[in-house]
Amino acid sequence: MKLVYQPGDALLLAHYGEILYQLAIEKGADPEQLLNNTGIRESTFRNPEAMLNYEQFTALTSNAFRLVADPALGLQYGTRLKFTTHGAMGQASISSENLSEAISSIIKYYRTRFAFIEMSFFIEGDEAVIQLDENLGLGVLKAFLIEALFVSIIDVSRFLFGPTLAKTGSCRVSYAPPSYVDQYFRFFVGDSGAVADYTEEKLKNMITFNAPTNQLRFDKQYLSLPMVLANSVARRLAEQTCEEQLKAVEDADSIVAKVKRSLQDDPDRIPSMEEVSDQLHMTSRTLRRQLQNFGTSFQDLLSDIRKKRAIALLQNTDKPVDEIAYELGYSDPSNFGRAFRKWTGKSPSCIRKEMT
Repeated sequence: MKLVYQPGDALLLAHYGEILYQLAIEKGADPEQLLNNTGIRESTFRNPEAMLNYEQFTALTSNAFRLVADPALGLQYGTRLKFTTHGAMGQASISSENLSEAISSIIKYYRTRFAFIEMSFFIEGDEAVIQLDENLGLGVLKAFLIEALFVSIIDVSRFLFGPTLAKTGSCRVSYAPPSYVDQYFRFFVGDSGAVADYTEEKLKNMITFNAPTNQLRFDKQYLSLPMVLANSVARRLAEQTCEEQLKAVEDADSIVAKVKRSLQDDPDRIPSMEEVSDQLHMTSRTLRRQLQNFGTSFQDLLSDIRKKRAIALLQNTDKPVDEIAYELGYSDPSNFGRAFRKWTGKSPSCIRKEMT
């Protein structure tokens, strides 16, 4: 099932944010500054079920780039994403009979770990192709995530099968060559000294920039390579866990969507958390826990709805600000004013003047 994502949706296990967090600290970044304006607490990383949304991970990544000042951070981050960091999905893949089954397992279960990217796998002529497409506009995260995922795949393949598969493959990315393009070749070849053994033409053929999409390509004959850690029992147990996690991800997405719809159903009134919980046939405590586990909260969703509705009412109606405040559920208009300034940096009356 292909899901439609928004920047505020939970799309990434917080574990992956922690890996970036630790990498940046090792490279000299201040821990407190790394989390500044991210909406992430260090305690978030201690919750194995916690998830981050696009906006949180973007803020963390931007802080890391600013504090570390290393444009090739995505490549280095990718080397930290070993198969052991991918939980049950990594275990299911590594326990498969051959490379083809391992890739198919990743394609089936990757959304249990991250959902910024849509992954697909197909055969085109004599080549096997792993393709990455954006689930939403990635903006500044695009090159960083593509680099990290491709490097992770190449690094794991080198560990399992030696250098041959990585050396004979090719990569296509949908962005321009970065200033550190020479480091791409080092990660493909696996040894900075070995790059000198490659002709300039061969290196260029390994990586194509400004391509229509993002792909890793290799000879399909390698799909039959046996996995050195193949284990049918371990694979079955890991896949059972993956199936449970996949259902949880889909259910959580559906809960977030249902809460958003409930908050917007009545244009004249916003329901309380207790009312929404009743509509969803669960307790407020259960709803709060499920939203928290997936990187959001009722208050976050409510604030987003209130902000959008407030701006629309200021722009499209002549209603007094106090009336808009009451309509949005504020018993005290001054609280609405403070919330609005927090959202936009300006007062409601100032925004209304700018729009007229």
